[in-house]
Amino acid sequence: NPRASKDPRNKQLLVGAAIGTRPDDRKRAQLLAEAGVNVIVVDSSQGDSIYQIDMIKHLKAAHPNVDVIGGNVVTPSQAHHLIDAGVDGLRVGMGIGSICTTQEVCAVGRAQASAVYHVAKYARKFGVPITADGGIKSTGHITKALCLGAGCVMMGGMLAGTDEAPGEYFYQDGVRLKRYRGMGSIEAMNAGGEKRYVWDTAGSHVKVAQGVSGAVTDKGTLRRYIPYLMQGVRHGLQDAGISSVEESREKLYSGQLRFEIRSPAAQREGGVHGLHSYQKRLY
Repeated sequence: NPRASKDPRNKQLLVGAAIGTRPDDRKRAQLLAEAGVNVIVVDSSQGDSIYQIDMIKHLKAAHPNVDVIGGNVVTPSQAHHLIDAGVDGLRVGMGIGSICTTQEVCAVGRAQASAVYHVAKYARKFGVPITADGGIKSTGHITKALCLGAGCVMMGGMLAGTDEAPGEYFYQDGVRLKRYRGMGSIEAMNAGGEKRYVWDTAGSHVKVAQGVSGAVTDKGTLRRYIPYLMQGVRHGLQDAGISSVEESREKLYSGQLRFEIRSPAAQREGGVHGLHSYQKRLY
């Protein structure tokens, strides 16, 4: 695929891997670097911590040729600490995923559009790109994230119902579904997911869920779904009079690309309305 991201040294696809912030993750990082990994993601629900900062500094010192993505963060002050530690990229988003309950349970997080815009605006001063992580429910959300300064988006629920996603299909009320669980759900925590949310478990054995488990509808194969997503983003940029993502960023920071607050009435108008019934097909 000519659009694929490839390693210039061997022309193979770029490979990334995620690690935590615990001491034994340093050994995992060593093994990943020896295997030729291109980027390591330091995975944490709240990235602005001494544990992640220490891990980023270690990774950049021990493996200078491997890019490091830190996060998650939602404010410029959080981003500042990770950038100072030497991070190459940032993940932005907290409590906005479809299966995430962090904002409800922990009272922390931020509206994703605000988080992406403000963190991206700050991080670009240092040449650090960001990934908009979470809250993507449509091609329109992808377009908005890119136009707010994100370099790319990270999708969980959007891809969870595809043939290539883990899990088996099952039927409920005649609808073909596939199970999808948040890393903060009790089910995922019991399988080791609590390491992403709690660093020191010695003081308490109580698990506090920050996510749920559920099911998503069948979306078919990625061979059809990805082209649909790409074309939807193209249409969104085209209708905004933008020919590329780079141009959208130029117009954003020059003030030519503007966003405005929409009232509940305007939001209703922007969706399907006034029909007794309808069928919604993606493609």
